Amino acid sequence: MAEEPDTFEVQVAWLGVEDVPVFFANQFVSQVDRGEVFLTIGQLVPPALLGTEEQRRAQAEQLQYVPVKPVARIAFTPQRLTELISVLQITQQGHEQQEQHYGDPRNT
Repeated sequence: MAEEPDTFEVQVAWLGVEDVPVFFANQFVSQVDRGEVFLTIGQLVPPALLGTEEQRRAQAEQLQYVPVKPVARIAFTPQRLTELISVLQITQQGHEQQEQHYGDPRNT
């Protein structure tokens, strides 16, 4: 990246990362408002439906909704959205390479 006049680069260090809790996330909602991007990240745990298939179906039909617990809400600029997409693509490629080398850990 080319430097702009009157700017300089300083290294950054991520401090305290290990102190931040890790949350499982499987639900995502994104919104755009006035040029800003909002990403809400949540966790959905399927309800326990027990009994025969017919009983489970009846229980599911009684559900009005399945709640999603929000775990984070993040806002950023469109430029940072592009950066986030790039980071996620690199992470996905690394994951795929690791699966090819070691196999899918879910199959062990």
